[in-house]
Amino acid sequence: MPGIHGTRRTRLAALVADRGAEAALITRLVNVRYLTGLASSNAALLVRADGTAVLGTDGRYAGTAARVSPELECVIDRDTAGALGARASGRLAFEAHEMTVEAHRTLADKLDGVELVPLGRAVEELRRVKDEEEIALLREACAITDRAFDAVLPFIRPGRTEHDVAVALERSMVDLGAERPAFASIVASGPNGAIPHHVPGARAIESGDLVTMDFGALYGGYHADMTRTIAVGTPDGGLREIYDLVAAAQRAGVEAACPETATKDVDAAARDVIDAAGYAEEFSHGLGHGVGLEIHEAPLLGYDKTGKLTDRVPITVEPGVYLAGRGGVRIEDTLVVRTDGAELLTKTTKELLVI
Repeated sequence: MPGIHGTRRTRLAALVADRGAEAALITRLVNVRYLTGLASSNAALLVRADGTAVLGTDGRYAGTAARVSPELECVIDRDTAGALGARASGRLAFEAHEMTVEAHRTLADKLDGVELVPLGRAVEELRRVKDEEEIALLREACAITDRAFDAVLPFIRPGRTEHDVAVALERSMVDLGAERPAFASIVASGPNGAIPHHVPGARAIESGDLVTMDFGALYGGYHADMTRTIAVGTPDGGLREIYDLVAAAQRAGVEAACPETATKDVDAAARDVIDAAGYAEEFSHGLGHGVGLEIHEAPLLGYDKTGKLTDRVPITVEPGVYLAGRGGVRIEDTLVVRTDGAELLTKTTKELLVI
């Protein structure tokens, strides 16, 4: 997508000029990918305020850089930051949240007549609002995730371990076209469902368990994220009501996800439903987060978060209730904020499935 990457660099160049810098040195690899299309383990990008740019990488990625970023001059050097920094003059903005103190000192020692100034999270803010090409990749990642859930559902039964189910989910996503899982899948059965980020282990699923599965596919570099809780047999007393409560809270959060709505207000829309039922202490995390080239991106949705949603921002909405020793429920969708209402990208039913 050379044209799209050029547009992104132009937007960044305007921010660089606004900050009074002559250029910005981008060293965070995911941001280099966003601005150039190059995915690698060693790359940097120099973006000048006049809109020109130079890509740096090493010999392992020279051919890939030429293929995905043919419009850019490419400098081949193991020390990508140093090689590009040497081409700068005046004020050079850098990603202070990415660069270590040691790396900063090393770079500064190599530069003559260049003043290093913090850029801030400028690229992350650009990444927050997705273009339609990005949303199409997210949509496919989520479609693979939905299909993997459908494929694995018949596999789940008493006696299967959490680890068995996690492996089946991840294998299914890859078989269906994912590059790999977007993150380490969570499968939490029975009392383990009370642990939001439980690591799936050797516990065998039992009749009467709720089983929470949090997983997603990576496709084209973009991350899907979905959670569904199912019942294996008839769930223990009271857990069905907890499921219905979380489902109601999740609907409220999705409905509140509109442009110009404060992120804390989206969180409150779901959290208030759970609070009113007397389970405030059992919903212990924020409502959701942005997704894209990373599984957790801006914006964050929580009672203490700032900022507002805008059109074309993908987020998750994932309330949960966790009852120590008994189990838990979490329901999560990936969606895109739209002016005419949220576009759900994960479409698996949220009715309680009993198998």
